Amino acid sequence: MRKKNFRNSLIVAVFSLLFLVPPQAFAHFGAVIPSSTMLDQSHRQVRILFAFTHPFEQHAMDLEKPEKASVMSMETLKEDIITSRLKPATHLGHNAWQIVYKVKRPSVYCIYMIPKPYWEPAEETYIKHITKTYIAAYGAEEGWEKPLGLEAEIVPFTRPFGLYTGNVFRGRVYLKGKPAPNRRVEIEYYNKGKKLKAATEYMVTQVVHTDDQGIFCYSPPAPGWWAFAALSDADYTIKHDGEPKSVEIGAVIWVRFLPWPQGK
Repeated sequence: MRKKNFRNSLIVAVFSLLFLVPPQAFAHFGAVIPSSTMLDQSHRQVRILFAFTHPFEQHAMDLEKPEKASVMSMETLKEDIITSRLKPATHLGHNAWQIVYKVKRPSVYCIYMIPKPYWEPAEETYIKHITKTYIAAYGAEEGWEKPLGLEAEIVPFTRPFGLYTGNVFRGRVYLKGKPAPNRRVEIEYYNKGKKLKAATEYMVTQVVHTDDQGIFCYSPPAPGWWAFAALSDADYTIKHDGEPKSVEIGAVIWVRFLPWPQGK
């Protein structure tokens, strides 16, 4: 009888593990995070981190040196390709890259990276997140609404700096230069220090979809960095162990929201 009860208990436990406990599935986000988004004359340098991470859960994956990392002046459209100047860094215990970048003149700058495709064995697919963010320097605030012509990108409709928590952020998703309708957009908060705990796994990643013009909007409920990743399936494959595998193209943008100032 004791052996039978033990066997039945074991069967119940295994069943629970297989069917009742949902597996953890974290959203992936390429990351381009500068130390500041608005520079004045007293702050002429910015430290920029390039990483690959699960922002809310504060996990990371190794990021190979990007195929391309660049700083684009949105005023002049002059590009400073910084790939060769990136230095190795560590982010949440995994390989990342960084640079201390000196900003010489007033402009809005778009910082972006094109990563090497990342093989995700759990999904049997390659992930390529083309990631960008914006900084404004010395009073300039023009040009942020211009597309860069990347394979995939989110072009902001809302000025992507100088935002308060609760402001609505709007953007349009482009894929190969055309608006991308009905695309899933995953949104996560950068939970620095893992200070916050989600009520359920459903609360870790927020999700919206683009409309028929490729536009989405979202109002972040807390101050800090927020990542938006619009996901599409590429129309090409990459071979892994001799077999063609699908490619997830992510258009990612990071936007920082500040708390509303407190009065006296």
